[in-house]
Amino acid sequence: MIEEQQLEQRAVLVGVNLNHQEDFEYSMEELANLAEACDIQVVDQLTQNLPKINTSHYIGTGKIIEVRALLEAHEGNLVIFNDELSPSQIRNLEADLDCKVIDRTLLILDIFGQRAKTREAQLQVEVARLKYMLPRLIGLRESLGRQSGGVGTKNRGVGETKLELDRRRIEERITALGKELETLVAHRQVQRKQRKKNELPVVSLVGYTNAGKSTIMNAMLERYSPEQEKQVLEKDMLFATLETSVRSIPLQDNKAFLLTDTVGFVSKLPHHLIKAFRSTLEEVAEADLLIHVVDYSNPEFTRMLDITHQTLREIGISDIPVIYAYNKSDLTEQRIPEVQGNIVYLAAKPRVGISELIDEIRSRVFKDYIQCTMLVPYDQGGVVSYLNEHANIMETSYEEEGTKLVLECKQSDYGRYKEYVIEASN
Repeated sequence: MIEEQQLEQRAVLVGVNLNHQEDFEYSMEELANLAEACDIQVVDQLTQNLPKINTSHYIGTGKIIEVRALLEAHEGNLVIFNDELSPSQIRNLEADLDCKVIDRTLLILDIFGQRAKTREAQLQVEVARLKYMLPRLIGLRESLGRQSGGVGTKNRGVGETKLELDRRRIEERITALGKELETLVAHRQVQRKQRKKNELPVVSLVGYTNAGKSTIMNAMLERYSPEQEKQVLEKDMLFATLETSVRSIPLQDNKAFLLTDTVGFVSKLPHHLIKAFRSTLEEVAEADLLIHVVDYSNPEFTRMLDITHQTLREIGISDIPVIYAYNKSDLTEQRIPEVQGNIVYLAAKPRVGISELIDEIRSRVFKDYIQCTMLVPYDQGGVVSYLNEHANIMETSYEEEGTKLVLECKQSDYGRYKEYVIEASN
């Protein structure tokens, strides 16, 4: 019990509002949520309005005295800053505050470290973390001496022993991990090429963390492919999904598409992480359609929309068609289900609006389908079997010359069996 009390982390949050940033309050609120996701108790917070950051301590000297007072008043043992700190800022702050100091970046890296389940995600987080730590070795060594355990010091694969490695050993480790990652990325590229050969359209779920992307994926799987082992992790917490899940969604008329669920975004997502997860996010870059999932019940949903747009631009995604899934609309005054242009108002948890979302997906990704009538000779039974399996057969009749099919098929299949077409319309 005594040991648990020593490890309990009680944090004071500190933020600088530079030149009256519009999203500052929201950013501080989000920092508190991130801390909570790491089982840290936030005991108080302090903010300062500044025209520019204090280069030596990030905040002014008067505010350092205030932070110390807050730590003493609440028996705090950790200070979390809302921006990425430089190595010298960490050293100076820890010396003056006499406690462990971490920044928003390290907090997010720690959450990713806790959530990473697959080898690829673990490697990506470890590379990002090592790159973050490289210029901060001195400050972090001192921090470890000050207090072991807790956020910023324990992480799968990167513990105290790793922090004590010298710069060269860390660089060698980054190189070795990078090579292992390349192998995994190459394997995924092969899988992607294989999926392209299957000619199935790819639809990617993107959006802010905890907006409900995995819930939407599970709702679709439940309806169109109810094999329970295919369900993905669905949890009301930040960054529940770090791995890219790909599932096939078969529709009733022999059409199908691949649905991918990706890592959620957050404001000030560390650039090391974006870089490390770039290969995972390539799944999004190759999609035919994006479903931008929005937590419509959150009063800050427009800000979340902007952050997701900005992150997508950073990874080079700007010209893929988008449907907006305004999720959790049941918690608002909005009538559901409702479709307005490219916005679908829905509630994934109670499964309201999933059919409407599927209809919108269908109208956008199956544009290259052609309606036609084919007459297939009886000695070409294999063609009829193939079309029954891969096309939407609306009518079948048996004529003297062969099997007559009124159907809707992919353009590629239309081209392949054009010799049997007797009538066509787009």
